[in-house]
Amino acid sequence: MEKRHITSLISQNFGKFANKKFLHWFQKIVNNSYVSLMGLDMSEFHNANTYESLNALFTRRLKEPRKFSLDAEDFISPCDALISECGKIENDYALQIKGMRYKASELIGNSFDDAEKSIVEDGTFVNFYLSPKDYHRYHIPTNLKVLKAVHIPGKFYPVNMPSLKKRLNLFVENERVVILCEATNGKRFYMVLVSALNVGVMKVSFEPRIQTNADALTPQTYTFENLYLNKGDDFGCFEMGSTIVILAQKDTLDLNVSAGDKVKFAQTIATLK
Repeated sequence: MEKRHITSLISQNFGKFANKKFLHWFQKIVNNSYVSLMGLDMSEFHNANTYESLNALFTRRLKEPRKFSLDAEDFISPCDALISECGKIENDYALQIKGMRYKASELIGNSFDDAEKSIVEDGTFVNFYLSPKDYHRYHIPTNLKVLKAVHIPGKFYPVNMPSLKKRLNLFVENERVVILCEATNGKRFYMVLVSALNVGVMKVSFEPRIQTNADALTPQTYTFENLYLNKGDDFGCFEMGSTIVILAQKDTLDLNVSAGDKVKFAQTIATLK
């Protein structure tokens, strides 16, 4: 019988600590130490002392909604992140970072059929790396319909820049949630939530049955009818920093960002063709 990887157990135990509600005086020390150590910018959030656990601080919500373009052609960043790599998918290959390739079809996984996986042939990819100091919630980048989601259990290797440079197929080996979406222009793309070390949970608000870093050892598939979400909608969070990968159908996205750029949720990063 397949056993859970050691990185999963480490992440699960860290999650227990992060979810623990300490006495208020000690929780203040924990929260303020994290803010100071990681250099969090709390200007858009409540005071760190108001969060009753470290996880509540990780998954903090914005005090005020950010404004974004309402133009249907403007595709916004789903999160606050570093663009670790982006570009064209060539012969099924995308980059986790320069010099380190992975197959898009393997990232999508075998719970999608060949026709579903082929939609990203010669398409576009964007990798968003959320560091531990970033805002950890993610949002819908354009008005869309959710067609299918697959939770793929896996490992919890770190996804920071040093790890991206040395571990081949990092995104493919890690636990992930793969979401197939259709934009209002009929073009399709995937949003892939990738786990990382100490990311105890990836929340997906429109499908609460998805339980990551749990006991599942095989992929679980969820299909939807008439599930429409709007640009800017909050649809979940990472419980620590991690990565989102977007894989888009050919001639869907005209990117206006490059590898190495820092982006913010609500910022226009591409135009829908």
